[in-house]
Amino acid sequence: MTLAGMLLILFTRYLPVLEGMFAPQSAGQRVVTARGDLAADEKATIELFENTKSSVVFITTKQQVQDFWTNDVYSVPKGSGSGFIWDDAGHVVTNFHVIAGASEAWVKLADGRDYRAALVGASRTHDIAVLRIGVGFKRPPPVPIGTSEDLKVGQKVFAIGNPFGLDWTLTDGIVSALDRSLSEEDNVQIQHLIQTDAAINPGNSGGPLLDSAGRLIGINTAIYSPSGASAGIGFAVPVDTVMRVVPQLIRQGKYISPSLGIAVHEGLNQRLSKLLEVKGVVILRVNPGSAAERAGLKGAVLYGDGRIAAGDIITSINGKPVESVNGLQARLDDFRIGDTVKLGILRGAEKIEVSVVLQPETL
Repeated sequence: MTLAGMLLILFTRYLPVLEGMFAPQSAGQRVVTARGDLAADEKATIELFENTKSSVVFITTKQQVQDFWTNDVYSVPKGSGSGFIWDDAGHVVTNFHVIAGASEAWVKLADGRDYRAALVGASRTHDIAVLRIGVGFKRPPPVPIGTSEDLKVGQKVFAIGNPFGLDWTLTDGIVSALDRSLSEEDNVQIQHLIQTDAAINPGNSGGPLLDSAGRLIGINTAIYSPSGASAGIGFAVPVDTVMRVVPQLIRQGKYISPSLGIAVHEGLNQRLSKLLEVKGVVILRVNPGSAAERAGLKGAVLYGDGRIAAGDIITSINGKPVESVNGLQARLDDFRIGDTVKLGILRGAEKIEVSVVLQPETL
C-alpha cells in the first residue's frame, strides 16, 4: 500500500475525533431556561403536603398462622394501609378493615421510626379503628380537623397515603358526590360517604382526605374499581362521623349507637313495605322500658295464624325521610345518646309526630 493510501485511511478513521477536538465547546449543549415562580396553586399544594406529611403514617399488619405439620404458631405479613396522628397522646386513626384479623400492627412515621401499635378500639359499622403508639419524643403533630357537613360537590380535595406501599404519596381531585352508601359483608352498610375522584389505591385506606386548607374532612376507605386500581371513584368516611366515633373508641374501646329501643328487620321490612305500599320502617317490637315505650310507640301484632298487623311505621327523623332499616340507623347515627328526635309516624291512616329521647343501643 502506498503512503498516500495509508494517510487516507488514517484521516478517514480519525476525522470524527479531530472534529470533536476542534469543535466549539457549545456544540450539542442547551441553555437552561429560567422557570420563574411556581403558580400560586402549586405553592399551596406543596405547602399542604409538607405541613401534613409528618402526621400521616404507614401501617403494616401481621397475623398468626399455625403450621399444619408441626403445630408451631408464627406471624406472617397480612397487609398494609395508611393512618394519621389523632392527638398528642399517640392515638392513630385508620380504617377497621386495615387491621381486621391482624394479630399485630406496626406504625411507621414519616421520619422512619417504627412503633408496635396497640388496638384501642374499633367500629366495623363505620370502618374506623384507633391504635396507640408510644412516641416519647419528637411527636408528630395531629392532623387539623375540619368539617364535612358543609362540603360542596366540586370542592378540591387531597389524599395522602401509601398506595401499593409507595410511601407518602399525594393525589388530588374534587368532591364528586356526597352522602353515598357502601355495602360490605354481612349486610354491613357504611353511610354518608364522601365520593371523590382523587386517586385512591390499595394502601391508601385509612389515610386522610384533606380540604384545600389542609384540614381533615374524611378517611379514605374504599374504591369502586373493576381492575382493583383507581378508576376515579373513591370513598371516604366523613370527618363529622369520625368526630362522633373516635372519642368514644378512645374512652371506652367501642362505639355505642344511639337507639330508639325497638326491634326492626331489613328483610321483613322490605316485604312489609311492599305489601303495605308505604315507604318507611315497620316497628316489629317495642322493647319494654325503652325510650320508644316511654314515647308511646306501638309495635306490630302477630296473630296465631301467621298474619301481621302493622303498628307504627317510621317515615322520617327530624323531617328527613327514612325508607329502610339501614337508612334509619344512618339517620340515628347523626345524633348522640340523650338527644331528642322527632319521628314522623304513620299509624294506620293517620300521620303523627312523636318525640323520642335517644338511648344507648345496648339497653
